[in-house]
Amino acid sequence: MKIPGLSFSLKRALGITAVKQKIARKTGIPMTKQGLERKVGKTIIDAILKK
Repeated sequence: MKIPGLSFSLKRALGITAVKQKIARKTGIPMTKQGLERKVGKTIIDAILKK
């Protein structure tokens, strides 16, 4: 039986999530697929528009 609103994440429990966040903040490069795609897309658009 599941308790509503309560979930368990092994990555979060081991601290992997926190390490990834710290790396992303220091390097300025997102560690998530969506974040990385957003950053690359913005860089390409900026390069095209600024010429």
